[in-house]
Amino acid sequence: MDLHTLSREPGSKHRRKRVGRGMGSGTGKTSGKGHKGQMARKGGKHKAGFEGGQMRLIRRLPKRGFHNPARTEYMGVNVCALNVFDAETELTPEIIIAAGLANGRHDGIKILGVGEIDRKLSVTAHAFSAAARTKIEAAGGTCNEV
Repeated sequence: MDLHTLSREPGSKHRRKRVGRGMGSGTGKTSGKGHKGQMARKGGKHKAGFEGGQMRLIRRLPKRGFHNPARTEYMGVNVCALNVFDAETELTPEIIIAAGLANGRHDGIKILGVGEIDRKLSVTAHAFSAAARTKIEAAGGTCNEV
């Protein structure tokens, strides 16, 4: 595929609507804005979430708790999932993501202790659960935190 062979999807290209160009244009008289009201006026806009003067939904709903914007979110990877790698492999977060066991949308990778591991691996991750650490070390491997 080259740039000169690309073409638009049929129906994706539209002509710009020319408003205020008389009755024969298809959008004459009110220019497609209807009659009266805020949206028919010049500069007639309102904020996202505006409900015509009614109390906005976000203000009607009860608020509870606290959301920490600086929270560290880990992507959990089970110990049993590490059995796809060969023995004596040094695992890093990049290798785990490349293998498809985790995605890069989180702040780090945490190894969890679900399942069993049957090979010696050197695992480097951002965090380990206590059960995962004991299972990896019992199999002869090592746990290193980034």
